Amino acid sequence: MKRILPILISIIAFLTLLGTGSQAFAQIRIGDDLSDIDYNNPRKYEIAAITVEGASYVDKNMLTMLSGLRVGNEITVPSDDISSAIRKIWEQGFFEHVAINATNIIADKIFLEIAVTERPRVAKFSFSSNVKKSEADDLRNKINLSRGDIATSHLDTKTRRIIEDYYAEKGYLNAEITIDQVPDSTRANYVDFFINVDKGPKVKIGKINLYGNENLSDAQILSAMKETKQKGVFNPLDPLGPLVVNTLADVFTLKPLKAITGVEEYFYDNYRPRIFKSSKFLESNYEDDKQHIIEKYNAKGYRDAIIVRDSVYPINDHELGIDLVLDEGNLYHYRSINWTGNTKYSSETLGSVLGIKPGDVYNKELLNTNLTMSETSLDITSLYMDDGYLFFRVDPVEVQVENDSIDLEIRLTEGKQARISNVSLVGNTKTNDYVVLREMYSRPGQLFSRSDVMRTVRELATLNFFNQESIAPDVKPNYSDGTVDIEYSVEEASADQVSFSAGWGMNMLILQAGLSFNNFSMRNLFNKDAWRPVPGGDGQKLSLSVNTYGTRYLGYSASFTEPWLGGRKPNSLTTSIYQSHYSNNYERTNENFGYFRMTGLSVGLGKRLTWPDDYFTLYHGISLLRYRLKNYSNILNFGSGNGYFNMISYNFTIGRNSVSQPLYPRNGSEVQLSLEITPPISLFTHKDYTTMSEDEKYRWIEMHKWKFKAAWYTELYDKLVLMTRVRFGYLGFYNSDIGPTPFHRFYLGGDGLNTGGILDSREIIGMRGYKNESLTPGYYNNTSRGGNIFTKYTMELRYPLSLNPTATIYALTFLEAGNCWLGFENFNPFDVYKSAGLGVRIYLPMFGLLGLDWGYGFDNVYGASDASGSQFHFSIGGSID
Repeated sequence: MKRILPILISIIAFLTLLGTGSQAFAQIRIGDDLSDIDYNNPRKYEIAAITVEGASYVDKNMLTMLSGLRVGNEITVPSDDISSAIRKIWEQGFFEHVAINATNIIADKIFLEIAVTERPRVAKFSFSSNVKKSEADDLRNKINLSRGDIATSHLDTKTRRIIEDYYAEKGYLNAEITIDQVPDSTRANYVDFFINVDKGPKVKIGKINLYGNENLSDAQILSAMKETKQKGVFNPLDPLGPLVVNTLADVFTLKPLKAITGVEEYFYDNYRPRIFKSSKFLESNYEDDKQHIIEKYNAKGYRDAIIVRDSVYPINDHELGIDLVLDEGNLYHYRSINWTGNTKYSSETLGSVLGIKPGDVYNKELLNTNLTMSETSLDITSLYMDDGYLFFRVDPVEVQVENDSIDLEIRLTEGKQARISNVSLVGNTKTNDYVVLREMYSRPGQLFSRSDVMRTVRELATLNFFNQESIAPDVKPNYSDGTVDIEYSVEEASADQVSFSAGWGMNMLILQAGLSFNNFSMRNLFNKDAWRPVPGGDGQKLSLSVNTYGTRYLGYSASFTEPWLGGRKPNSLTTSIYQSHYSNNYERTNENFGYFRMTGLSVGLGKRLTWPDDYFTLYHGISLLRYRLKNYSNILNFGSGNGYFNMISYNFTIGRNSVSQPLYPRNGSEVQLSLEITPPISLFTHKDYTTMSEDEKYRWIEMHKWKFKAAWYTELYDKLVLMTRVRFGYLGFYNSDIGPTPFHRFYLGGDGLNTGGILDSREIIGMRGYKNESLTPGYYNNTSRGGNIFTKYTMELRYPLSLNPTATIYALTFLEAGNCWLGFENFNPFDVYKSAGLGVRIYLPMFGLLGLDWGYGFDNVYGASDASGSQFHFSIGGSID
């Protein structure tokens, strides 16, 4: 038996790999006995055995398999067979050194050894001290390093790139990242990653220079760039004189457009706040914004507009500049518009819907919008798809472009009408299927309608059971049989709410707490397995509330709503009961002991209407109410403070609500008109009410109460919403000898929170910038019995800070005006108190809508100097609205 010699079989392979620059392959020393290897005459051997040395963490059998070498196979020595096997192992990236040695040769059999040196593995990693904790937490999730990861150069490069990208998104474009690998002190062949971060200064876009634009101003082009923005400027000291002179000169020389452009650019250059958009540079956003510039030109008729060249360069350590050279091209017009493939509708009908005619300026954006998806009016695709033509296609083709004119041919493929085969729902883990399915406008057997799909999304959002931003319909056409399946995907959100408020009223601190279960299940009330923590999923609403300030006052209420009475039609039933008891400071045994008690019960039926359209609702309700007073004249400022006061009323409400979603509506409107009336008992009794005491006069409460509310929502620009609202209320009477009842009156001003005012059924209307109830007649001398007329006008500009369903937050700024009067002789809708301010709204699923506003009331309140001016208001559940 021959002496075992370590023979280098792979010397040729080594030299080949050395030529490729791979320094990781270990060179094997040549042994003393080379008699069995003739390099001039390669020889074939049978592999007798393969052993593996140096592999502690990698499976040895797997390593042998990766090499491609097999016991029993033939191998030529020397040849490329060995270098190929080494390369296959090396490419796995697990090893620092790889070699294949011949440990013995017996006749035509060769014994091989795969020798490897494993790369070290990651034990732990940490960041340099200048990395904030919040940043470190974010980075840990992004780089996703784990104990045991192999410390390859690829891992190092990938980690540095992820961190660089993270800081680039924050505006640190010159961040330098280095990773030091230090041997771990506790485990062999393990290293610790110490990640050093030098963020450098934050880099902003200092200036965007535009060249070649003559027909669009700099301001117009820069506004088209959605994310790439210059840093803000506020330069009130820049002289206005040249602007005034140049503007007048342009006006007098009949150049109005130049005058407008000059004014626009002056204000853009000197008064450019940067509030909602930062001026950081992101490459991906920049590429998108260059396309937005072209789209802006296309929308103005410049079909051939291009960006000839652009460059991004550093101005200094803190700023970079961008140069854009534009070629606007010619202004184009439509010379002719022809339709082909249309059999369902005539060309005249389609042209009317398109809203573009020959001679109009070329507008690619408007063309695509009116062909495929218009949010404000009917478009061609909706015209077909709302009538079942799911497979409809439209293709606008410019058949001829000559000089500045375009001949347009719009080619239609109408296809067949598609009927809905299946409608399914996924993602509802709490809400029962039937609760959601009954709200859907898309039903099996119907013709497909895109507007029905969009309406279904809106109705599901209005339920308030799901994340409104993630409701997604998946339309699945079945081309083989001309049907369609629709799957609606939802994400459950918490619908139950807890409310708590504290307020000062009637010289006391009053506390209020409430629970609202908005997706309740009454049928599972006695099913112990359904309590998680309360039975839910049937879409019913149960509300409980209590308010108190101690033993002297206690009020409670409970209400229950079934939105689909009988389960077949959207007819709702609402029942409620409430009572409040208010007593004075005396013991019950004292003859001066007094109290004020109110007990009420109401039942109402609601109905969704289909005319004039299906956004309308109708509500009818009956209420029974009794007030019981004993020795308590100081609450209502009338009568002896003793006796019973009763009311039976009928409530009628008609409304229309088309808002896109309840939490942060971006478009749509809501209008509501309500009337609450009582029987005109005094007109049938033939009594002389002029001689009656107030206790007797108001024994049976008479009134007719009219209220009107309307609000409109308009998305001005990418989630920036303008909300305008008007409210009006009038409390009327039948008998002039009685006048307006002292109950159910209006109290205006402040946060709108109802603390102790529920005792006399007063209606508190919030108005920011003024103290609570301070705009009510008689407030200044503490003789207020409320008003019977009020108006309120509101304008708000809203912008979301977070649309996360777990915490929807938006900021707002507002203008508000309103007033409250007693008697039509004092009413003047233009004599109003005015205010302005800003605020924030936070919607938490558990607590509902919370608000904090600062308002400034501009007008003095007679007799109450501190009632206006700077005021802070806290609101709950939209109480201020």
